[in-house]
Amino acid sequence: QVQLVESGGGLVQPGGSLRLSCAASGSIFSFNAMGWYRQAPGKQRDLVAGITSAGSTNYAASVKGRFTISRDNAKDAMYLQMNSLKPEDTAVYYCYANHYGVDYWGEGTLVTVSS
Repeated sequence: QVQLVESGGGLVQPGGSLRLSCAASGSIFSFNAMGWYRQAPGKQRDLVAGITSAGSTNYAASVKGRFTISRDNAKDAMYLQMNSLKPEDTAVYYCYANHYGVDYWGEGTLVTVSS
């Protein structure tokens, strides 16, 4: 059983930065893929950024150039550096991992971008 715990959310002003962390139980070295999703009120959960076990990354068009996903296998952790935040980035951000074909989700961390 894999457990994922997000941290780092909070309130930030437009143009500011936040760094989200996802701590995983067990070794993430064998995880096929990991990523960050977000869900704004009244909207569906969408992919923000993904990273494979080989380190390949992909981003939603709306965050490309502003967000950076990374993983540290030695620390069993994944990160999302978010810069130039906009009010439309406000959402609950979820950590995701696929391990041997099974999807796992964290409980989410709230990011609010507001002045």
